[in-house]
Amino acid sequence: MARHAVPQRRSAQRGLLRAGLALTVAGVGLGAGGAATAAAAPLPGGLSALGKLDPQAAAQGTNVALHQAMGAVKNAKLDPLAGTGVDPLSNSVGTQIADFKPVSTRQVTGPLTDGGSLRTLPVAGKAAGLLPG
Repeated sequence: MARHAVPQRRSAQRGLLRAGLALTVAGVGLGAGGAATAAAAPLPGGLSALGKLDPQAAAQGTNVALHQAMGAVKNAKLDPLAGTGVDPLSNSVGTQIADFKPVSTRQVTGPLTDGGSLRTLPVAGKAAGLLPG
């Protein structure tokens, strides 16, 4: 049983790493949008370095890009092996004692082995709903 704990931990770490990288990319995009707006500061004579730039359009474009990027992150499949015959998370163990309700590891790994994304996970999905996209 301890042998299966390591692949789960690696998969969870990989999912968290992907989410962190996506947030980093989104942050870089926001920073680039701010840099473009700052670079469009008026020069002497009323000209700007980028020509005529509408700050509202630049902010709107950055907002749309952020929503698209975060939407892709929230819908990305977290377990690349989901639905295949070699998915280590699809091996579940269960037990039932007397008349009690059966208990299984499928309750924990099920959302991932079904090809779930960040948006569909039970607890993380609610937190992901706070993100744009």
